[in-house]
Amino acid sequence: MLRVLLVLSCGLLGHAATTLRYWIDPCPKNSHLDCRPADPELAEWALEAWQSASGGAIRFERASKVERAHIRVYWTDAQSGLYGEANPIVVDGIRGAEVYIAPAAAHTDAPDPLLRETILYLTCLHETGHALGLPHTAAFDDIMYNFRYGGDIDEYFGRYRRLLATRADIRRHAAISPADRKQLLTIWK
Repeated sequence: MLRVLLVLSCGLLGHAATTLRYWIDPCPKNSHLDCRPADPELAEWALEAWQSASGGAIRFERASKVERAHIRVYWTDAQSGLYGEANPIVVDGIRGAEVYIAPAAAHTDAPDPLLRETILYLTCLHETGHALGLPHTAAFDDIMYNFRYGGDIDEYFGRYRRLLATRADIRRHAAISPADRKQLLTIWK
């Protein structure tokens, strides 16, 4: 009887997770983008954070070809001061996005390398949130917060940065607010 209860509580008899394929552009060598070899890992950690926040509703897997990916992450120039952008696409009838991340917008000349990692990770998390259908919010605590509502941009990144002692700590601090998670679960049931 205990085994049956465990199976039911784990959701194994419920709805299966939606599998979304992703592709992350490796950082181009000899590029002016200031993309670094470890940057794609930050995008993967962002997807892991959303997968965890979905409570089993979403599962990500690496696509064998970019054309098969629902979420496609590219490294790009900082344009108009933007950190990143997501352009919607549909693959096999499932929403996704081409996500553009601007490493140069991440204060790459700052003396604190973890600040750069913080900005890139949070940008990846925000833009992949759009790929999953989440809109901007006006709540400063949300990862989907839009800077157009005002607020202290340095503090937005700084409060997360203060949680980190090492780069590996990024993986332990998802930065997804309860409101972000609630919104995710209304879209991905």
